[in-house]
Amino acid sequence: MRARLAVASSEVEVELREVVLRDKPAAFLEVSPSATVPCLVTTNAVIDESLDVMIWALKQNDPEGWLNMPEAGFDWIARADGPFKQALDRTKYAQRYPELDPVNERSKAGAFLSELDRLIDQWMFGRPTIADFAILPFVRQFAFIDKHWFDAQPWPALQSWLEAFLASERFEAIMQKYPQWGEGDAPVRFPQSQ
Repeated sequence: MRARLAVASSEVEVELREVVLRDKPAAFLEVSPSATVPCLVTTNAVIDESLDVMIWALKQNDPEGWLNMPEAGFDWIARADGPFKQALDRTKYAQRYPELDPVNERSKAGAFLSELDRLIDQWMFGRPTIADFAILPFVRQFAFIDKHWFDAQPWPALQSWLEAFLASERFEAIMQKYPQWGEGDAPVRFPQSQ
């Protein structure tokens, strides 16, 4: 999701190949070192981390100035990708971690979100940046573990930030469904021209 957000923002056209993780094509496995998505193959590199795909796309073209943010934005992204994502996974997939208390893990994630709520004033740094769109997909994932619980938390700025994202044309555009890619299929261009 976040790789698509940055590619769409950059307006750099790529060929999209929808990969179903339970049925990974051989061509995908041949190029992806981690066998995970996203995986961007350029003329001189294979990039298979979503944040790295975001940065690659925005370095090609950054018409909205997403990379123009305080260095603290990258610190927030690192915290979201690290401790927050770990607590998110341990809450969402609690059955995989029987030795851990999912309520405690949810509390760890909640502490991060409480801090983030205090920072947000419509956006994290007053206008859209890579930090917003690198973190929003994880906040969305966490919120929908238990949306009723999430909505009851004292995070008005964070909740408004997420709701605005979910209601946006930007979100709708990247959530379009694509058919599973197969060898020999016609290319699918992304982002699609309007």
